[in-house]
Amino acid sequence: MKHYIKRLDKRILIGLGFVSVGVLYLKVLSPTFNIHIPCPIKHVTGFDCPGCGMTRLSLSLLEGDLYQAFRYNSLIFILIPLFMVYYYSVSKGKKKMSDYLLYSMLIMTVLFGILRNVPMFSFLAPTLV
Repeated sequence: MKHYIKRLDKRILIGLGFVSVGVLYLKVLSPTFNIHIPCPIKHVTGFDCPGCGMTRLSLSLLEGDLYQAFRYNSLIFILIPLFMVYYYSVSKGKKKMSDYLLYSMLIMTVLFGILRNVPMFSFLAPTLV
């Protein structure tokens, strides 16, 4: 039991470290030095990838604007709960369920990436700044 708690504490500290670095980047470095993370897919193809809008989503969440965060990238609001269920099913050894969830999330991500570039589904594209 002690070993598990020690490992969990290490994971929490590593996660908090990543979150801290992310907040430092989003709230201090990016606005001060005008440093932004460019999307290589958008740059090369001109199309929005499934992850386009994530930096702006993060900034909106930090400001408490849930609606605008959803407008930047709605997929993440579906994937995070599914990933939590996936992680739980893996930890409980439910291979069939975890495989189903993993493939479902992959298919959703690919479809989201395609559909957000189709004019009929332009509401899925990140809103302009």
